[in-house]
Amino acid sequence: MRKRGSEMERFEQPIGVFDSGVGGVSVLRELIRLMPYENYIFFGDSLRAPYGSKTLQEVRSLTEQHVGALLAQGVKAVVIACNTATSADVSILRGKYPGIPIIGIEPALKPAVLSAEHPRVLVLATPMTIREEKFCRLMKQYETQAEIMTQPCPELVRFVERGDFDSEELKAYLHEVLDAYRKEKWDAVVLGCTHFPFVKHAIQEVLENQTAFFDGGSGVARETKRRLKEQGLLQDNARSGRVVFQNSDSTKTKLCRKLAESQ
Repeated sequence: MRKRGSEMERFEQPIGVFDSGVGGVSVLRELIRLMPYENYIFFGDSLRAPYGSKTLQEVRSLTEQHVGALLAQGVKAVVIACNTATSADVSILRGKYPGIPIIGIEPALKPAVLSAEHPRVLVLATPMTIREEKFCRLMKQYETQAEIMTQPCPELVRFVERGDFDSEELKAYLHEVLDAYRKEKWDAVVLGCTHFPFVKHAIQEVLENQTAFFDGGSGVARETKRRLKEQGLLQDNARSGRVVFQNSDSTKTKLCRKLAESQ
């Protein structure tokens, strides 16, 4: 049954999706695939990307500023499509806005660990994601079930932000950070930043296509749907929803739209 009055208005409000730049579009695509009837507002802070090399306080301040701006636009839920921002601020935001579903993302370590018996897992992420307590707790949870190695890739976000997914410069950088792992057998590689799925093919090439890849986008989409259904906020009409793209760097909205349409 459809909601009435003010309840119906909230029922039809958009889902806010926040990222430090264009990378969160990889999560947005999974949300649209699972919930095509929802409306979305995507905001990327490309002017200040990458977040992974900033201080904890800087990331918290920026995240709270932009999540607050999405809530001011009337979103019914917020998806923090950034591993770094989630690590830094999701618990604080949930305390600050207890009535709003706030869904974060974390590196897809669990499915990677469960994909084989005592697998060797390589986690690629930003420096902050790797050093923050949230990920350290996650890694400790699975340390007896797998051999887990982490590799920060501090410059990879910058390539994605400028739409560079396959250049020789990108591949040279990937060789610089990944050559030490090329001759080893990895059962799984975790793409622990939402920008990284857009350069997955280049990473596969450098690692010589020897492994399975995991990212957190589909898990976030499922959790978002669960939370909306739980609170009676899941859209149920048969019309395709719409997406509004916003970015602190207005020149990036076209790239966001292009990435959202790519598969």
